[in-house]
Amino acid sequence: MTRTIAIAGAVVLALILGGTVFALTDMGQRLLGLSNGDDRFAACREGTVAGGDLLGGPFELQDAQGRTVTDADVITEPSLVYFGYTYCPDVCPLDMARNAEAAEILEGEGRAVQPVLISIDPQRDTPDAVGDYASNLSPLAVGLTGSPEQVKAAAQSYRVYYKSHSAGPEDEDYLVDHSTFTYLVVPGEGFVDYFRQAVSPDEMASRVGCYLEALG
Repeated sequence: MTRTIAIAGAVVLALILGGTVFALTDMGQRLLGLSNGDDRFAACREGTVAGGDLLGGPFELQDAQGRTVTDADVITEPSLVYFGYTYCPDVCPLDMARNAEAAEILEGEGRAVQPVLISIDPQRDTPDAVGDYASNLSPLAVGLTGSPEQVKAAAQSYRVYYKSHSAGPEDEDYLVDHSTFTYLVVPGEGFVDYFRQAVSPDEMASRVGCYLEALG
């Protein structure tokens, strides 16, 4: 028993730091009983997501009309959730455009998927700002913002790292450092997978399509 505990303790199950997610080793999967036979989405994954059961969860934010909404109000269909901000000069526009293109590919196949932007810059990102940003990307996209406390809680639930370099309320030109994963979240399932920046729209659409087929 002691030897088994020692082996289990030696297996790296997950390292979640700054939003980075690592895959379980084969040994770790066996020790936890997470074999492919226990995962109906196994064929869709590039690798088992370590700590996946710790990612995602309830949130309360504001939509483009300034209404308070919860995750249950927003995640009514499979969603590609991304944490970024409207003033982001380069990374966010590319990532969100990729997510929107993947959703539109899937729409052409008769599958509904919505890209969701959750702002990590509540100082500048008003409901109107995130609403306009999302609608300019795609009619399928949803933009959310909130109070600093609401945004922090939502980001923490997805283990998202972000750090504002604002010098104060009068500063309008600051940057916000943040992690850049896109999370696939499904109603009734919660978080099921994530996508790195290098994933193309076609690859994302293909992998999301696999999950939709597995859902039936």
